Amino acid sequence: MTLDWNTIKTRAAQLSAKYANTRNERAEAQSFWNDFFDVFGIERRRVAAYEAKVKKLNKKSSGFVDLFWPGVLLVEHKSAGENLDIAHEQALDYFVNLKEGEHPRYIVACDFQHFWLKDLDEGSEQRFTLKQLSTKVSLFGFLRGQQTSRVSAQDPVNDRAVKQLSRLHDALRRDGYVGHWLQLLLVRLLFCLFADRTGLFEPAGKFADLVENGSRADGGDLGPLLTQLFSELDTEFEKRQKSVPGWLKDFPYVDGRLFEEKIRTPSFNSAMRGLLLDCCNTDWSKISPAIFGSMFQRVIDLEGIEDDKDLRRELGAHYTSEENILKLIEPLFLDELRAEFEVARHSQNKLFEFQKKLRSLHFLDPACGCGNFLVITYRELRKLELDVLSAAVKAFGAHIANPFKAITVDVDQFSGIEIEEFPARVAQVAMWLTDHQMNMEAGQLLDNWLPRLPLEKSANIRVGNALDLDWAEFCPPMNLHFILGNPPFIGKQHQTPKQKEDIERVLAATTMQGGGVLDYVAAWYIKAAQYLSGDSAAKANERKNAFVTAAFSKAEQSNLLEEPETGPYRKTAADIFELAETQDRTARERIRVAFVSTNSICQGEQVGVLWDWMLREGMRIEFAHRTFRWSNDAPGQAAVHCVIVGFGLAARVDKLKNRRLFDYAQVDGAPIEGKAKNINPYLVDAPNVVLTNRREPVCEAPPIVFGSMPNDGGHLLMDDAEKADLLNIEPEAIAWIKPFLGADEFINRMPRWCLWLQDCPPEKLAKLPAVRKRVAQVKAHRLASNREATNRLAATPQLFGEIRQPKGEYLLIPSVSSERRQFIPIGFMPANTIASNLTLVVPNATLYHFGVLSSTMHNTWTRHTCGRMKSDFRYSAGIVYNNYPWPEQPAAKQQTAVEQAAQSVLDARAAHPAASLAVLYDPDTMPADLVKAHQKLDAAVDAAYGWKGRHSDAERVTLLFERYEVLIAAWNAAHGTVPASNEKAD
Repeated sequence: MTLDWNTIKTRAAQLSAKYANTRNERAEAQSFWNDFFDVFGIERRRVAAYEAKVKKLNKKSSGFVDLFWPGVLLVEHKSAGENLDIAHEQALDYFVNLKEGEHPRYIVACDFQHFWLKDLDEGSEQRFTLKQLSTKVSLFGFLRGQQTSRVSAQDPVNDRAVKQLSRLHDALRRDGYVGHWLQLLLVRLLFCLFADRTGLFEPAGKFADLVENGSRADGGDLGPLLTQLFSELDTEFEKRQKSVPGWLKDFPYVDGRLFEEKIRTPSFNSAMRGLLLDCCNTDWSKISPAIFGSMFQRVIDLEGIEDDKDLRRELGAHYTSEENILKLIEPLFLDELRAEFEVARHSQNKLFEFQKKLRSLHFLDPACGCGNFLVITYRELRKLELDVLSAAVKAFGAHIANPFKAITVDVDQFSGIEIEEFPARVAQVAMWLTDHQMNMEAGQLLDNWLPRLPLEKSANIRVGNALDLDWAEFCPPMNLHFILGNPPFIGKQHQTPKQKEDIERVLAATTMQGGGVLDYVAAWYIKAAQYLSGDSAAKANERKNAFVTAAFSKAEQSNLLEEPETGPYRKTAADIFELAETQDRTARERIRVAFVSTNSICQGEQVGVLWDWMLREGMRIEFAHRTFRWSNDAPGQAAVHCVIVGFGLAARVDKLKNRRLFDYAQVDGAPIEGKAKNINPYLVDAPNVVLTNRREPVCEAPPIVFGSMPNDGGHLLMDDAEKADLLNIEPEAIAWIKPFLGADEFINRMPRWCLWLQDCPPEKLAKLPAVRKRVAQVKAHRLASNREATNRLAATPQLFGEIRQPKGEYLLIPSVSSERRQFIPIGFMPANTIASNLTLVVPNATLYHFGVLSSTMHNTWTRHTCGRMKSDFRYSAGIVYNNYPWPEQPAAKQQTAVEQAAQSVLDARAAHPAASLAVLYDPDTMPADLVKAHQKLDAAVDAAYGWKGRHSDAERVTLLFERYEVLIAAWNAAHGTVPASNEKAD
């Protein structure tokens, strides 16, 4: 029986009167507690037992708990006037030796006239008298499942619940209950388990009672029982049969279409029944819907490999942490709403209008998965509304009789697109679970709680490929405010054929060139930009024709065709359509977008492809988080380096005075917020320019090339031991062995060697059989390749596959360097040291070039424009070097100062001959003389730029991008090319 709180308060007062003079525990205690449960409409014997036998703390003897409801409540009752401290200690004595899953959250010590209620989770307690019971009765809302719980992503209950449900999943799957039916069964069980502990099913524990006491121990009748339960949950009370078994008749009508589809009846055995009972013994009120769905998705992903313990330990390793979700939603909308609330809280009218605004907001996650972003967003919106109601009650004495008339924010404000059915179903259920958790919080505040059943509203979750769907058709712009989420991160080299087709199809609807370099996530940026920018002229004309067809009769449509352009119908149709178009444009300008992405889309070559088009489409960046580690609190988490980019149409964003830019001193550290006048595609405060992949420098500078690529299967390369072995056999080979440097060898002083046979006469090679054996292995390696170009190289197996070795001294730049270093170590190398294709070389470089490239100015440019390998710098010729804006015509004196300072850097390195460049440039071990030399070099290079600003990356990179903007304008003018435009193309 479901009772409202006014009725419960009345019955509590009647209980107080009935037992006002009761004193004797033995005679009246059980009657008292039977009547106490009846106050809440709960039949005591269905949930709790008297005189439960439990071992005491010393484990030498057993005692009998006066009243015990496993997992919920333990009561120690005394006669009137006895010491409740003793009763409390006795309760704790029993508590220690309870079985897993039986430990109650609440302990009550009572002597008829006095209550001592303790919440062990919250560490709180309340003491009051029997006379006060009617005013304190809401404290016992937990008897109906109506208690708030501290829901935390880190709570072990999440992992425990996932593992329990996964064991049931695996057992059913092994038994042949698979696919759609199994997934649907699990989603329904998830809802029932949660409902059973949170008051949606009353009394709490009703579902567990059904499983344990309504089915046989062998589990043979459990499947049909669950199937009938699902049917009853989908049937309104007045439409149910009168002969429904007693176990089922009081379950509520749920609706929400969750139980609508008929499923194949599962078969259970005793072991499976035991697994479901284990699930029932978990406190599902503490489950975090924000992460449980994603954790549970891993169960499904691991079908068939449930015995792989390493993978099972990784459950939860891929869910999105709440901390990271807040990094996106706070600057996207939440911070602004909180600030607006602070202004509104002092005015009842403003609070009312603010609440109306909260109800009007709509959100779309076009890659929603199990709903993490939607869940956290909904929860935060509900918290804001709760703040509104709390402020109204405290400041203005507002009376809220029915919370569901006061609470307006609901799950139907949220939409999602998910390609797989199971996570889409979980996302929808997760939103309902969150809704109920927030309803419980509201009930605590408003002291008037009712479960929101039946589920009349639901999140709009669409199963489908977001890259195929028309987002505007699914979520019309007039009804949407925010697009957000965490689309797939897949890089170009890891995309499946289907994913490549997806992105090619998206690119085909654009004017973008070179889209083959883009990560998969870029397709969501493109779709969002198309959504914001609107249709092409052809699409707009189609929409206009569709509008006319829908708005006018056939006769009127005929008149529209026959009447001149100024005819009445023609004018009417055009006016109405233009008004609709204006409203549509206004709606699109209002919409804000924010995605989590791999940092590669804001670095290196992808910027020039994606963001050139985005800028032309009128997109502007409103806020951003620069590179940080995308992490969660699960064990075995993958290290992914990400950015968050929030953007919208220029018509709105360009009006902002400041934009929010978050940077990280350490990729796994806390964000540091700064203000920016503009945020460009490299996520720096600088003009909206993009760097194209250039074949030659935009400034007067020596050309740069890759080192030489062996393409030899390793047979031309040697370490010290292999070199010694070869020379032991053929000492004459020494003439053709040369030092070989890749990025690692150069930075870490790792000795490596290569056979460099470019100038080796054939008659000499013929007398070196051990060398010829290696050459033969190179030939075999190249012939075995499936690439025709490599096969052709087999004709000259004694040579490197690609030879770009300078004839004289050159400057070597490693292609990859640690992000920990302030400076990328570079250095001069002699012609007889062979540079590998993992380095870049600058022939004919001078001390001046070395000095500028070794400066903080150039390293700042590199940090903000280079690609990344995880978070390490990935130096490139076409993006970093060839686009670098060198100092403009420095004076001879300035150039000399740079050269002298550059030599000081080389001298400081030479003063530490035993140290590798890795040691010299490690921030923790960089010697003082080298630090001082670099400071001197920075001063000289800064002077060459005329730079007198502060020594900050942000200001330096602004200077460099402004200089680049001038350079590229001059370049385009000189070469007759069209610059990347910040205006939307026609």
